[in-house]
Amino acid sequence: MAIRPRRSVLYMPGSNARALDKARTLPCDVVILDLEDAVAPDAKQVAREQVAAAVRQGGFGHREVVVRLNGFDTAWGHDDLAALAPTGADVILIPKVNEGADLVAAGKAIAAANAPERTAVWAMMETPLAMLNAGGIAAAAKDRSTRLTGFVMGTNDLAKETGARIVPGRAPMNAWLMTSLAAARAHGLAILDGVWNEIGDEAGFARECAEARDMGFDGKTLIHPNQIGPCNAAFSPAEKEVAWARTIIAAFDLPENAAKGAIQIEGRMVERLHAEMARKLVAIADAIAAREAA
Repeated sequence: MAIRPRRSVLYMPGSNARALDKARTLPCDVVILDLEDAVAPDAKQVAREQVAAAVRQGGFGHREVVVRLNGFDTAWGHDDLAALAPTGADVILIPKVNEGADLVAAGKAIAAANAPERTAVWAMMETPLAMLNAGGIAAAAKDRSTRLTGFVMGTNDLAKETGARIVPGRAPMNAWLMTSLAAARAHGLAILDGVWNEIGDEAGFARECAEARDMGFDGKTLIHPNQIGPCNAAFSPAEKEVAWARTIIAAFDLPENAAKGAIQIEGRMVERLHAEMARKLVAIADAIAAREAA
């Protein structure tokens, strides 16, 4: 399966027609056309119609197009699904997932609403139950009818529901972040970090991007276009990293190293698992380079 960069993932309010148009021109990897939190109740129907039209129209280029629905326990969720499932969006993002059964039910509803087979599902991980059930939610991906391919952390909702404060370093949330990440990786899912709220705090945003990258997240969800550039930079492999990765790959590809589990390269002991990690890093770097050259 081809590597798809998901460094920068920008929420765009579905009720804002200008924002939907602008989403086609921004240098983010993914756009989330939002019908939920970013849309006031009296604008839900207009947002639904505008997002459905925008997805059908296309023109988003390399950007992965995700639509976040309202919850199925709201007055809008089922109508959102009926309108958006057939449009051909790359991903349908389900909010407030609490357990794997929620995704089984969502998968059935999405199929009944005539979504194309290629449309995937991501789960918002944003409730206390989701944190307790992260492994079971990720395991729902074993049932292909769920279409589950990714997690999105909803840190603002987690703060609201638990009382945990969002502080520098996010110590109150780190256990949940890493549990969700481990669950996602155990089942081959992508996983994206939550948003940074303080738009004017560029240093804080850069720090949190670096923290999320080091934790192992694929990218970060964003609330403002100004966050795209720094986010892309944080989640793009550095030239030095890529060069070292290529050195590891070349060394293990030598015939004399074909059967070896560990070798010495430039004074370092390197195991075959490092070669596997290197191949993934190079694949991501190459995919980013190809995207930027297009």
